[in-house]
Amino acid sequence: MHSDLWVEEKFQDFLGLKFKVEKVLFSGKSEFQTVDVVETKGHGKMLLNDGLIMVTERDEFAYHDMITHVPLFVHPAPKNVLVIGGGDGGTAREVLRHKGVEKCTMVEIDAMVVDACRQHIPQTSKDLDHEKMQLIIGDGVEFVKQTTEKFDVIIVDSTDPIGPAQPLFGEAFYQDVFNCLTDDGIVVSQGESSWYAMDIQQSLLTVLNAVFPQNYLYSFSNLTYPGGLWSFTFASKQYHPVNDFDEQRVAASGLDFQYYNQALHSAAFALPNFVKKGLTGLIDNS
Repeated sequence: MHSDLWVEEKFQDFLGLKFKVEKVLFSGKSEFQTVDVVETKGHGKMLLNDGLIMVTERDEFAYHDMITHVPLFVHPAPKNVLVIGGGDGGTAREVLRHKGVEKCTMVEIDAMVVDACRQHIPQTSKDLDHEKMQLIIGDGVEFVKQTTEKFDVIIVDSTDPIGPAQPLFGEAFYQDVFNCLTDDGIVVSQGESSWYAMDIQQSLLTVLNAVFPQNYLYSFSNLTYPGGLWSFTFASKQYHPVNDFDEQRVAASGLDFQYYNQALHSAAFALPNFVKKGLTGLIDNS
């Protein structure tokens, strides 16, 4: 029997992205969201939370390279790294490739996401049991409020600001993040689409400006997020993401990347004019 199964992400109320599905591998509902893993025809295995595409095997490296290596190569000696969210494991996987990192703590609110990815998407989840890894199933907002630990880099690998991720876009959260960063700490956060969610970018950057002395936006391209061009915010107590970036460290690391490289690091902070205009006064990108 010929199966014609497609999965469609409906974004806002005017856009849909459709992908051909070969097989449904997992479908569940946690106390936070629906979680689905499907095998697609053109993009490999795909994770969806509440019907929104989080990860595909074909292009996950673009997101995970850029959320991780940009801050880790700007900070001169990142030893203690915190990942908030990131239940698929891809961000932690990239953090742990840096030999100088002594510990990676990941706080993910939804065990179902972690379990589904452990079982069905080993490409991203393969290092969740790494000896330097501490995996905590819990609320990242509460964690940063209560921890006494200090982190060199914090990566907020969150979904859109709906459902369980909503508090991850608030000022109280970022004040707690600031407090548990070292004196030269950096926080990078999933920063939405300049095409479709500049209002969220403006809101997030307004919050970051109230807390951090330096704030930037950088972009990357992928296949499966609406609009293709997506962003991260980079907030820092001390370091400039381009001026304090030493290209030699990337070469010296010996690491091989599928997306990230030295030239792309700096280029990612060069923004289209419509973004610069829309975020005037909110970012330090010149």
